[in-house]
Amino acid sequence: MGSLRPCQAWFSQPARPSDVPHFLVEQAKGPEWDHSRRRREQPRWEEHAQFMDRLVEHGLIVLGGPIGDGDGDNTLLIFEADSEEKVRTRLGEDPWADTVLSIVSIRPWQIWLRR
Repeated sequence: MGSLRPCQAWFSQPARPSDVPHFLVEQAKGPEWDHSRRRREQPRWEEHAQFMDRLVEHGLIVLGGPIGDGDGDNTLLIFEADSEEKVRTRLGEDPWADTVLSIVSIRPWQIWLRR
């Protein structure tokens, strides 16, 4: 039986950052968050979920979801956009913007590793 060798192409390709600008967005529970309810029981959940689904469909959000166990605390989004201003503008259209959720930070993120 022959020996197994890793594909040389895996090691001969230099790593390079993604050409698409990405931003890491952290959001926290906002002033209108009802702490007696779970995330999907918050007011206007359906509108918020539909809005976020549209951002995914348009290729703006790569990944997103709550951080932590269960319902989570803050949320993280990986957002593709040309600038932080565009991220803020699009997220400002969310029915939960500055009410149920508030932006904690938006940071540029260079992706060097991916599957």
